[in-house]
Amino acid sequence: MSQQLTHFDAEGQAHMVDVGAKDETHRVAVATGAITMRPETFAMVREGTAKKGDVLGIARIAAIQGSKRTSELIPLCHPIPLTRVAVEFDLESQPDTVVVTVTAETVGRTGVEMEALTATSVALLTIYDMLKAVDRGMTMSGIRLLEKLGGKSGHWTADTRGA
Repeated sequence: MSQQLTHFDAEGQAHMVDVGAKDETHRVAVATGAITMRPETFAMVREGTAKKGDVLGIARIAAIQGSKRTSELIPLCHPIPLTRVAVEFDLESQPDTVVVTVTAETVGRTGVEMEALTATSVALLTIYDMLKAVDRGMTMSGIRLLEKLGGKSGHWTADTRGA
């Protein structure tokens, strides 16, 4: 299937996509990512004993803020009115990993995939920042879109086989 890249005009110049003729629909995007750390660092997160404070609480607020600033960070993204941003953390001890899942929602003419992905990335970066004094070797991985709903293209889910 050959699809046109929508952020380029007929001459190949970058432009912001015109969404004015699109219908407003309820749109949802779910993104995820993970940060793996040493067992001692993971224990600090799990027990809430990090010197800088509540790592996951601060990361949740940072993710929400990041989602709202997406159009300022990604040049061709439209500023959109978010109706909901939910941030969940799953602590997996094998290996010592925090998995972040963000759900972003709007009623509008363009999707919220970039907002969910930006929020996920900002949450992971915040966790790194809060813990880097004790573990500079943390690794972030697996940042990806899991699901999107709404709009002309409808419902899409990632292939999670082998993930």
